[in-house]
Parts: sequence; structure tokens; C-alpha cells
Amino acid sequence: MTTTAPDPTKTTVRQQVLVLYLASSALDARTVGWSTYDGTGATSPTTGDSDVPPYASGLEALKDGWRLFQAAQLLPPQHGHEYDVSFLKHEFFFEKLVTV
Repeated sequence: MTTTAPDPTKTTVRQQVLVLYLASSALDARTVGWSTYDGTGATSPTTGDSDVPPYASGLEALKDGWRLFQAAQLLPPQHGHEYDVSFLKHEFFFEKLVTV
């Protein structure tokens, strides 16, 4: 099987994804957790590779050009489970489209 080299005259768009977990459902709430994924292959971020979030809030990510494409549903806790510890529920997904 032969492979051909990429054509340098053609541009390709790749997606970068940013997942922010915020302290509340408001986009200007403080970031408490995050994940990043780079479809360009330029970086290989891993969980726990930084103590500092990439953005202080979801609003800061929007101001830097990230596009919000999903926010978590706001579901009230079941009666009797108001103080259970579980997953981080205020999850926001952002994307950037990058030309490589």
C-alpha cells in the first residue's frame, strides 16, 4: 500500500476542544476543573498537567475566541440527595477550529 504526502497547497481544519467545569451554571462562574483535547496534534495535554485552569471562567474562554457548543442540563437533585457527592455537573464544551 502506498501513501501520498499531504498537499502543502491545501488547508485542513482541525478541532480543538476545551471542557470547563464551573462552580455554577453561570458562564462567568469560577472554573473548578478542565480538560483540553487538540485535534491538530500540536500538543498532547493530559489530565493533571497543570494546577492553573486555562481560563478563569467560561466567559473568559468565549472572549478568547472559543465557541460554546454544549452546556450541561440543569437538573435538580432528587429529594434526599441534595448533598451527595458525584460528578461535576456544570460542564461546558467549547471548540476552536484551527487551520493546519
